[in-house]
Amino acid sequence: MSDKIERTHRDRRAIVYLRQSTLKQVYEHRESTARQYALRARAVELGWREDQVEIVDDDLGQSGASAGWRVGFQRLAESVAQGRVGAVFALEVSRLTRSSADWHRLLELCGLADVVIVDEQAVYLPRDYNDRLLLGLKGQMSEAEQYWMRLRMEGGRLNKARRGELYFHPPAGYAWDAARSRFRRDADERVQRAVRLVFERFRLDGSAYGVVRYLLRHDLLLPVRTVPAQEVCWVRPRESVVLRMLHNPIYAGAYVFGRHEERMALVDGELRRRHKTAVAPAAWKSCLHDHHPAYIGWEEFMANQRKLDENRTSHASADHRGAAREGHALLQGLALCGRCGRRMSTRYRGAGRRGDYQCRAATDVSAVCFAVAADAIDAAITKLVLEAINPAEIDLALAVVRETERQVSEVDRQWTLRLDRARYDARLAERRYKAVDPDNRVIARTLEREWEEALVAIEALEREHEDVRRRERLEIEDEDRARLVALSRDLSSLWHAPTTTEAERKNLLRMVVSDVTLSPVEVPTRMTRVQVRWETGAVSDFTVPRLREGRATAPDAIALVRALFGDGTSDAEIAVELNRCGLQTGVQERWTVPAVRRVRYNHGLTRSSRSRRRAPDRRADGLYSIHGIAVRFDVRPAVVRYWVRKGWIDPVEGGGTGNTQWFALDEMTVSRIEVAKARRSDRGATPASVATRTGGGRATR
Repeated sequence: MSDKIERTHRDRRAIVYLRQSTLKQVYEHRESTARQYALRARAVELGWREDQVEIVDDDLGQSGASAGWRVGFQRLAESVAQGRVGAVFALEVSRLTRSSADWHRLLELCGLADVVIVDEQAVYLPRDYNDRLLLGLKGQMSEAEQYWMRLRMEGGRLNKARRGELYFHPPAGYAWDAARSRFRRDADERVQRAVRLVFERFRLDGSAYGVVRYLLRHDLLLPVRTVPAQEVCWVRPRESVVLRMLHNPIYAGAYVFGRHEERMALVDGELRRRHKTAVAPAAWKSCLHDHHPAYIGWEEFMANQRKLDENRTSHASADHRGAAREGHALLQGLALCGRCGRRMSTRYRGAGRRGDYQCRAATDVSAVCFAVAADAIDAAITKLVLEAINPAEIDLALAVVRETERQVSEVDRQWTLRLDRARYDARLAERRYKAVDPDNRVIARTLEREWEEALVAIEALEREHEDVRRRERLEIEDEDRARLVALSRDLSSLWHAPTTTEAERKNLLRMVVSDVTLSPVEVPTRMTRVQVRWETGAVSDFTVPRLREGRATAPDAIALVRALFGDGTSDAEIAVELNRCGLQTGVQERWTVPAVRRVRYNHGLTRSSRSRRRAPDRRADGLYSIHGIAVRFDVRPAVVRYWVRKGWIDPVEGGGTGNTQWFALDEMTVSRIEVAKARRSDRGATPASVATRTGGGRATR
């Protein structure tokens, strides 16, 4: 026995700590596991009873790089700190931890709690300086050994990756050929066609969401490969699935290693599992072109990356115009401000969703640099583009028919392959059922049920296929071909056809127009200068009349709104003052609270909800607010709101979210309110019965 182990140590428990880095090591390196469990016998040999020895094997299959995710090590440290442990047994220092920080914290706890550390060779007393120095050196060497092992393994992986032979999980559409250490296309034709369809639709739609929308409209599924089982399963289209395919260079025939970087991350001040971040293409560790069969070319892949980057709406740069969306403003993403050069945003206002192009100032987003209505500019751009595009009619007509037929046949082919797979599954279930012994009813009943379910699935798919064929017209008849030829010869009819979506018009415009610069012209008349820069580099320059003077808010009205707003005046009071001064809105109407609010928002005059003033009790025109009625009749505002809900008094103006209600108090209304106030305790009374009993009357509503 060691003279370092005293009676006080043996009176407490002995903990045998086990750890191996991976589950594969636990399964394959069983001798190491057996040696660690054998430390129980060493503890008994050193004087501990069997019932005093505790085995902590929670961390088998866990890395020793950190104690953050090791439950067993945390339980060990907690027991040491509480003074319940006299000795800690481990095969070697590296089994306890490979982090110097965790190791020195454990040594500190063992020194304070007088705990000995025992391995296969020796017994150490952490409170003894010499032993602690030796244990500290062993901990440092254990951490360095981990770094050297990782360096050797990473070097081997990188060297294999540079040859294109390192295996990693293939995406849907590929399988790993172990004999040649290469990717190969999936043998399933349905999977191949689904992958090709995604890239084809991205060429046409220009956005991942457009691809998803097309696939959902035709009830098509997408293949994904599960990581644990490496099997292909079919799921409903999602934008995340399409984006992963578009961003993956494997589909371009390139073997890429190092697309993502994993690092330890701090979450709420604690060290967590590895955090994965994307790496720029220039920093990829290995990129081998033409490594395996491709679905698209490398040039198309890079063009797709640029397109996806342009589609991001978070960019404020003039180089990013975003994906074409369904709003009717034609220049969405193309309009540039002629004053500051920034890309203009699109806003839709009013019940008619009137489109505007707006440029917000760089220093103050609430201030508008320049804004102009979209309708007149869009009409001029449409006329210019339709006049500029003069396609060769016959060739274009034939090309349109061929492309339409190809797209229709591709969708129908996807359904055919899906049905073929379902029929194969049904035939397989039938063969399994017929191959089993009929007397073995336990298995026969299960196989019979699976066969019936496969047949039901075929019937459901066939009905769904017929619904899609009928809804999407997947068969092109002679009449359809004639209409396609006529539309392709008349681009204007195609442009204005109700079946042409706004996104399709914008994509067609983006094929020929790079950007459009809009600049205000004030003299001699209010105009908008439009400069169209074509994809060829040519520029078309013309002007479009801006809103008529009668439709623009008068400068005097804007100045008065600014002044009253600066004094803290409410919107209702501003509307009353504008009407008193004889000023009208841009559409020559009286001012209302919503009209004042629109002018404020358009000129960056906003107030927080906390600073909003309560409406006055009574306006200059004699109308009362809810609070004003409450003051006049000496009731709480909640009582007045109850009268409004019951229909006993009706507002003549306002209402809705954020709008103050205003009431006219004529003699009849005052009479009803006084009766309601006198009898408000009588919840069963109605305003009609109250008015009848008091001789009052009420106009029919």
